This record gives sequence, structure tokens and C-alpha cells, in this order.
Amino acid sequence: MDQLVPYQAIFFPCDGRPPSVVDLMTSPTHYGSNPGPRMPHPEAHMDFIAEASSGSSKPWKYFIVDALDGMSRKFSNPYIVYYATVSRDGMPFPINKSIRDLQGADFNEKYAWRGNIIIGKFRDHDHPFTSMMDASMADFPILKNFIRTRARQQY
Repeated sequence: MDQLVPYQAIFFPCDGRPPSVVDLMTSPTHYGSNPGPRMPHPEAHMDFIAEASSGSSKPWKYFIVDALDGMSRKFSNPYIVYYATVSRDGMPFPINKSIRDLQGADFNEKYAWRGNIIIGKFRDHDHPFTSMMDASMADFPILKNFIRTRARQQY
């Protein structure tokens, strides 16, 4: 039986602490001799997130960042942004102060990023969950540029 496998990801806490690198755990989606897709568990780093129940959808979503505005080519190693969508108490997640600070004058409360945000990295555009890799603070300038130019969290 496969174990949990960690990949390093960048964590943007909503309480204003500076971004840091954390372990993003993944588990196999099926067991057997062939390695298959792995399920990431960003919820381990998301405060106030609802518990996932069997048969229902995850209380978080993700989207892919494969280029920045103005780029003519995609990243060879794109990023995957995880964000919470369902809170434990039904209330909105708090505005992410770390991201608000990065956006500075471009901050727009109507489109504010909410809750803790986790950003991972992967190798294969077609298979993000089977080709995850470690991110590091060396990725931070690219992610900062993305956050500053994309004022809206996707829902």
C-alpha cells in the first residue's frame, strides 16, 4: 500500500504572516502495481474549511497557472493554486492579508483572495496530479507577479 507522499508548496496564510514553504501531502487515488494519479490534501493547511464527506465534492478547488500576462510561451513547470470554497460554519473565509499586502494599491475587496492559499508546482501540463514536484521560495517572484496582476480569485 502506498504511503502519503509530500511535495513542497508555497503557503500564503490569510492572517498576514509571510508566505512560507510547507509540505503538501498527496495520497494515491487507487491502489495497485501501477502508479496512478495522486490526490493532494491542501485542506490540511486551510483554516475553517469544511470536512469532506464521502460521496460529496471537495471543500476546495484549484486552477492552473501556466503563463503570466504577456508571455508568449507557457511555463515548462506550471503552478497549481488550491483555495478553499466551503467553510466549516458557512461564513465567508477571511480576506487573505498576505495577498492583500502583495497587491498593494491594486487590491480590490470585491475580488479579494480569501482563506489560506497553497500553490504547488508540476511538470506535465496534461497530468498535474501525477507529475507534481517541489516548489521553493525561488518560485516566489513569479507567484508574486501572478498575484499582483491577477486581482481575482477564481470561484
